[in-house]
Amino acid sequence: MRIGKPRLSAMRIAEMNLGFFGLQFSFGLQQANMGPIYSYLGADEATMPLLWLAGPVTGLLVQPLIGALSDRTRTRFGRRTPYFLIGAVLCSLGLLAMPYSPALWVAASLLWMLDAANNVTMEPYRAYVSDRLDESQRTAGFLTQSAFTGLAQTLSYLAPSLLVWGGISADLIDANGIPQITRIAFLIGAVLSISTIVWSVVRVPELPLDPAEEAPSLSARGALADIAQAVRDMPPAMRQLALAMLFQWFAMFAYWQYIAFAIARSLFDTADAASAGFRQATLVTGQAGALYNFVAFLAAFAMVPIARRFGAKHVHAVAMLLSGAAMLSLPWVDGRTALALPMIGIGIGWASLMGNPYVMLAGAIPPQRTGIYMGIFNMFIVVPMMIETLVMPLIYRPVLGGDPRHVLVLAGAMMLCAAAATLRVREARATPA
Repeated sequence: MRIGKPRLSAMRIAEMNLGFFGLQFSFGLQQANMGPIYSYLGADEATMPLLWLAGPVTGLLVQPLIGALSDRTRTRFGRRTPYFLIGAVLCSLGLLAMPYSPALWVAASLLWMLDAANNVTMEPYRAYVSDRLDESQRTAGFLTQSAFTGLAQTLSYLAPSLLVWGGISADLIDANGIPQITRIAFLIGAVLSISTIVWSVVRVPELPLDPAEEAPSLSARGALADIAQAVRDMPPAMRQLALAMLFQWFAMFAYWQYIAFAIARSLFDTADAASAGFRQATLVTGQAGALYNFVAFLAAFAMVPIARRFGAKHVHAVAMLLSGAAMLSLPWVDGRTALALPMIGIGIGWASLMGNPYVMLAGAIPPQRTGIYMGIFNMFIVVPMMIETLVMPLIYRPVLGGDPRHVLVLAGAMMLCAAAATLRVREARATPA
């Protein structure tokens, strides 16, 4: 019987989260490039959110089920590791194929595969951190994960610009209008996706299960029953987080979908996806995204002692306030350098989004049900995304005037609502089931 969990050094905590770097590099490539790829292949701005439906739907279906299955899985490699590896392989294949899409339906289909694979890896990774670290190190663990998110997405957003600065023309495109720099960036993502996951599981393998963490053996029927029971038994703090998650993830999904189009209008006065100005807007969007993700990388480490002192809830509320103010200011930005200040606010918010809600959650759920509750918690992310996906095509032209800059104003208002909703959460510590 294992007594407690061994404390890990900062280096080991970093190594166990390295696989999250590869996973988030993949997500960053999607966030920065799927809108432009869809536009190159002929998609309309108003219906753009429907083409992003793969992310929330696969997250809704895959993560709770994988969470329940991983709680019950028993292999000599551990209960989470098989899912890391399967997801990473499928993700790498999807990344390799995406920039070669010959038609819109092919790109949309590949995104379904890619998002399903990412979700197979994502949920067990959250649970792995909670499994592997004792309570005193979980804040550091989750915020280190957040830091790797910031670093990975900094590099993924910046990758096309780095290739241009290295001498590859942004106007070198294939017959479908997809730039060569996009293809190379996705190839890099495919390599990182699998290699970083393998490094993490080899360097910081899972621990043998403590009796308190044991769950019944694997079965699909048992997993579905676990999901239903877990929803009924959901801790109050987790329920209270739902409203804040609704506002903040609606806002982030809308931001990712429309930021490139807003910058194209504000800085380059174009809505034509085939124009050189639009390709330049895509590069500037990547550079701005790299900045906010680099800020997130630094902010995540800075938040560790602050969250310990003041509580994750209060830190998160302030971060949402800053992010909301930044999004509200974006439509009035009229130059590249002026983008820097809003990106700082969004970066602080992004760092908090990827860490602090999980700190609040980890203290409220029983250890033997970590996987399933992490999976259910992902529903609080994907349901707002699904709502945004269905609502935005209905309001984009009649309410928002067909202007992507107005989408950013709506997203900023949503972030301010998220800050207020976060303050209503009553944090709690875990209790055995």
